[in-house]
Amino acid sequence: MLYAVLAGFAGAGIAPLAHRALGRASGWVLAAIPLALTLYFASFLPAVSAGEVIRWSRAWVPSLGVVLSFELDGLGLIFALLISGIGTLIVVYAGGYLAGDPKLGRLYALLLAFMASMLGLVLSANLILLFVFWELTSITSYLLIGHKHESEKARKAALQALLVTVTGGLALLAGLLLLGIAGDSFDLPLLVARRDLIAAHPLYPAIVLLVAAGAFTKSAQMPLHFWLPGAMEAPTPVSAYLHSATMVKAGVFLLARLAPLLAGSVLWYGLLVGFGTLTMVVSAFLATQQTDLKRVLAYTTVSALGTLTMLIGLGTPAALKAAVVLVGAHALYKAALFMVAGIVDHKTGTRDILRLSGLRTALPITTVGAGLAALSAGGLVPFSGFLAKETTYAALIEFPWLLAASVLANAFGMLVALVVGWRIFTGESQVIPDDPGPVPVALWQGPLLLGIAGLLLGVFGWMGEGIVAHAASDMAGQRVPVKLALWQGFEFEALLALGLSVFTLLLGLAFYKAHGLLLRLATSLDWLYQRGPYRLFDLGLAAFVSLAKWQTQILQHGYLRYYILTVVVTLLPIGVLLAAPGSPVWPVTFGPVGLFETALVAVVLASTAFVMSTDSRMAAVAGLGGVGYGVALLYLSYGAPDLALTQFAIETLSVVIFVLVLYRLPEFRVLTTRAQRLRDAVIATSAGAVMTLLVLAAQSQSGASRVSGFFAEQSVPAAMGRNVVNVILVDFRSLDTLGEVVVLVVAALGVFALLKLRPEGEAH
Repeated sequence: MLYAVLAGFAGAGIAPLAHRALGRASGWVLAAIPLALTLYFASFLPAVSAGEVIRWSRAWVPSLGVVLSFELDGLGLIFALLISGIGTLIVVYAGGYLAGDPKLGRLYALLLAFMASMLGLVLSANLILLFVFWELTSITSYLLIGHKHESEKARKAALQALLVTVTGGLALLAGLLLLGIAGDSFDLPLLVARRDLIAAHPLYPAIVLLVAAGAFTKSAQMPLHFWLPGAMEAPTPVSAYLHSATMVKAGVFLLARLAPLLAGSVLWYGLLVGFGTLTMVVSAFLATQQTDLKRVLAYTTVSALGTLTMLIGLGTPAALKAAVVLVGAHALYKAALFMVAGIVDHKTGTRDILRLSGLRTALPITTVGAGLAALSAGGLVPFSGFLAKETTYAALIEFPWLLAASVLANAFGMLVALVVGWRIFTGESQVIPDDPGPVPVALWQGPLLLGIAGLLLGVFGWMGEGIVAHAASDMAGQRVPVKLALWQGFEFEALLALGLSVFTLLLGLAFYKAHGLLLRLATSLDWLYQRGPYRLFDLGLAAFVSLAKWQTQILQHGYLRYYILTVVVTLLPIGVLLAAPGSPVWPVTFGPVGLFETALVAVVLASTAFVMSTDSRMAAVAGLGGVGYGVALLYLSYGAPDLALTQFAIETLSVVIFVLVLYRLPEFRVLTTRAQRLRDAVIATSAGAVMTLLVLAAQSQSGASRVSGFFAEQSVPAAMGRNVVNVILVDFRSLDTLGEVVVLVVAALGVFALLKLRPEGEAH
């Protein structure tokens, strides 16, 4: 499974080169990568349907307990098939939709990298690994949404999505770390076995809140939903992929994956059911008030995500079964409808539903694909959307208020399906050019195939019972029986669900007739939208930027002495607490001090006093040299010749450089007042006293150093060196040394550039 994920990233690496070499055919060729992954995951269908779980693991960071661990069960397999299968169609579609775009090769790379990140997320069996892929989806989606980076709207939408999802990602990271602490492991299967221990842990409430925050931001739950409609600035292939099977489903997947660990409490139930229901109804209503085709679909996506969150929060076997069916049905029809929106925009130059009509003549095949997808989105027989709606109603019969909310949301969804799948294709043409030209196969094949797939899964729903049952069982932590059929029999629950489906259809038709009223209502509520979450986000971001500017003006004013002053004053209280008499580190005894050391200390102190009192820069440089040489002699007296030699070299070089630089400067001027100098003297003396006490306290601690013993023992056998200091610098701490060398090289390059710089007109 690791190689399946890496294949996606490898494809991303070669995509720009492949596009440059293959031109218009690149989409079809690159689609072979997700197609191969689809076939690979499909090969596990018999085994997973029979209850087998495929696992693969390898140590990654053993010292931290982090393992490259992947697991393919029913839940992961459904998501993997949707991600790779729809990804195949999206890559082909992108090649046709953005033909001639100079950035198409980069888009291919980002789509494949995004697909690989999502596959890694749904297959991860380790919390740390899961979070790594979670953040990779945020980064790649940011780059995808901002594909048209020359557009200010695209940049703003991409940044908004990144800020919201990454902020949630930080909350998720904290939650996953706490979960690992509570369960004493980051391995998901092991944590599931310890769910009772986790539920009784004091950290459990914090874990649920943080995990929910991460999931809600990624899956656009109210009031954090605004970033998702804003992301419609992305090219349509990106929108179709993000809204159907990938980005926005990541939060739902996370809740589903962690449900066996965290479900069962009032907190979990209240958060997911409350926010999910609110999102389901309000977003469905907002969808009816949009006129941009992609925004209409975006809000219905948010509504579906709310439904899924609510069903996972309920946690009953029937609700979890409905969630699995809805995940698949929604992915199929929503990807198709977004592709249809892209074709319409591509051929007419507009996405305004008030201007679109009569497209069936110019776009016959697209009309068929749109009709099939819309019928499934509306929940009509015999499509997979009907199965999703029926199973949802059956799961909510015991919860009347939730059932009523679901009926209302689905009725609004029916209105949207009629607008997208019927209105814009019927009537007389308004915006079609005289000769729009044929729609390329790369564009219409996706909606048509997905529409047919939605029909086949509805008619032959029983074929997926095994995989759906195991996916629901993975969420429930117990066996969940599943029966999928268009006709569920004469039981009360089945007949009630069927009756509600008919009522939903009638209510949706009524809303369709009153669509003009709903659009006028949107205008009257514009004042409310201007004060909604989207506006609050803008105000919050502006306030944050203002705070950063104010803080920068205070802390980064350009005066080095004040930087040092701030650091010292901040650390002084900490040092005082550590060095105060009676603290655990306070020294008990002091070692003897010889005459030679006393004399050296006196020289250092005298040189320091001379530096502070002199008015001559040259004398100050000489005094600093005296301080440095005195310290070097102290190193030498305590048996550290390497440090002493280094200090001698540095002090000599420093004095020479200081003299060369300061020689031509004007005479010394006093830039501070007497009060400022007195303040600085007090702070400096206090800092020195505290550091002295800390050194004494550290010296008084008993116990042998395990690190020094290790270095001494391993210097020869492990690093083949007898100079322990050199071995530490070159081998044991080689990365630190490399970093220091890089800093010096960069500084040297900067100095070289300054030396080469000549004012304009000056002779070389």
